[in-house]
Amino acid sequence: MAVGNRLLDWSERTLIMGVLNLTPDSFSDGGKFQEVEAAIAQAKLLISEGADIIDIGAQSTRPSATRLSANEELERLVPVLDAIVKIPEMEGKLISVDTFYGQVAAEAVKRGATMINDVSGGQLDPSILEVVAELGVPYVTMHMRGDPSTMQSEQNLQYDDVCKEVASELYTRLREAELSGIPLWRIVLDPGIGFSKKSRHNLEIINGLRSIREEMGKVSLGASHVPVLLGLSRKRFLGEICNRADPVERDAATVAANAAGIMNGANILRVHNVRCGVDTAKVSDALRMVK
Repeated sequence: MAVGNRLLDWSERTLIMGVLNLTPDSFSDGGKFQEVEAAIAQAKLLISEGADIIDIGAQSTRPSATRLSANEELERLVPVLDAIVKIPEMEGKLISVDTFYGQVAAEAVKRGATMINDVSGGQLDPSILEVVAELGVPYVTMHMRGDPSTMQSEQNLQYDDVCKEVASELYTRLREAELSGIPLWRIVLDPGIGFSKKSRHNLEIINGLRSIREEMGKVSLGASHVPVLLGLSRKRFLGEICNRADPVERDAATVAANAAGIMNGANILRVHNVRCGVDTAKVSDALRMVK
């Protein structure tokens, strides 16, 4: 996948996306990186530990999070983004912006972002699809039912076969992106671990990534080859399994779940602890290469 004058290549190794939250209320590190200097220091740390992509988020999408307007999101994002694009350490790295607003996506790319990560798959602001198509950058489309305030409602947690239904609904998001002008080769799929899912559903998806690809391949061969991003880092279901209430204490659990994800076909890991993510990817990739 071409990104500007760089190549995003997951064919030989799993790529690592490091999380940089600028929010006061994110579940894991809310409030730690709101100031520009703190955000720059964290970005440098993520890069030094081996991140290929820095994913900057100015809006929390945890369950029941209060939604910011596009302008409010930009007020948080722009000072940090403007500073990070200038640091020498970003040379050869990609900057992803986590947003569901077309306005934010356009401004972010104008200021140096090279990828858009949309947890809503175009459902919360449909204009984002045509905006991203015009911008010509990679687009991550994620599976979620409803929005962050309703995604964990009983209605949105009903599945007969979670892998088949996620595949079907995610394919709908992919087709909407394609029909808006985003070519298939610029799309990344995220099954939405922790979004409109119970703990059991999350585990079934991690184990069933190949079956999700196969289901999508039944309607589009090309869709079955789209890269998959897995974003399960420090999430609540891991804490429930391991009895770890503090998200920061869930890194070992994250390693285990991400390793399973890679072995089942994940191509990009979105993580808070990049050093652990890099080691997870290296070992899992080596295991996959063993004949």
